[in-house]
Amino acid sequence: MPLQMIREDITRVRCDAIVNAANSALKGGEGGGGVDGAIHKAAGPGLDEECRTLGGCEVGRAKITKGYNLPCKYVIHTVGPRWFYGKGKWPEQLASCYKESLNLAKEYGCASVAFPLISTGAFGCPKEQGLQIAISEISRFLLENDMLVYLVLYDKAGFQVSKKLVSDIAEYIDECYVNEHRYDRRAQRSYPPPKENGAAPLAQSAPMAPAPGAPRAQQSLNDLLNTMDESFSQMLLRKIDEKGISDAQCYKKANIDRKLFSKIRSDVHYRPSKNTVLAFAVALELPLDEVQDMLMKAGFALSHSNKFDIIVEYFIKNQNYNVFEINEALFAFDQPLLGV
Repeated sequence: MPLQMIREDITRVRCDAIVNAANSALKGGEGGGGVDGAIHKAAGPGLDEECRTLGGCEVGRAKITKGYNLPCKYVIHTVGPRWFYGKGKWPEQLASCYKESLNLAKEYGCASVAFPLISTGAFGCPKEQGLQIAISEISRFLLENDMLVYLVLYDKAGFQVSKKLVSDIAEYIDECYVNEHRYDRRAQRSYPPPKENGAAPLAQSAPMAPAPGAPRAQQSLNDLLNTMDESFSQMLLRKIDEKGISDAQCYKKANIDRKLFSKIRSDVHYRPSKNTVLAFAVALELPLDEVQDMLMKAGFALSHSNKFDIIVEYFIKNQNYNVFEINEALFAFDQPLLGV
């Protein structure tokens, strides 16, 4: 999955580079707190010494150092904006932090990079807008580049999706649960079949089983196997052609890794996970009936007894096919994400 949201201490994430939400002096080792202080502490004194040679860093820009004692090759230091110093400019400056850091990771050949939510802590930028800027810039970069990007949230307090969206989804989940589990209590009871004239009910005779190896039965089985419906892989490739988009456009919009897509394309009988099927259905912007059809090809179905299914259905019904926004909502409700 090219973009993953995880709850973790960023100093423990194993990847090629982690991004440090630094101060302009790059002196996180001198009593710095938050992500900056934690990274310098985990990296050891070598990071402090190299940072002193860089001459600081401007807001919205990024510089790179070695990883030292961290489980990564590099640390990319970017200076986020302080919300209370310039409310009008901070969104542009914050977006620049992500752009500069991603381009620097690409320049140094990084296959994976981990970001904190920059400037949404002590620097005071609103968490909801900060998250949207992060998702927007990372997803825009991933549409043109192959890289695994982690958005690391230390705890749920640092993650905030639109309150209205969460409320609307919660209401939709409740409504679906009620409709799914509404039942007639009397229908739940089982009664024995009525007796005829006080006698026990007649036993029904079971149909005779065909003799083993009967030619007619064998022929029918062959006929069925020869008329199998198209597979998930075949339907996916057909829909990509019908939509007039490239393979790369499809798997990138689905938040799917190129290697996985290659496996699906080369194996007509490939059995994907449910999350992968839904990710492709979202990328292809399929209506709900076609989503169900695609799920059936892989042996799945949407269920109103499953919170994950209901949330994805909510977005499809509202024609919101942005996989990253869907994943934000799934993450907020502690559900698995769309993609691999």
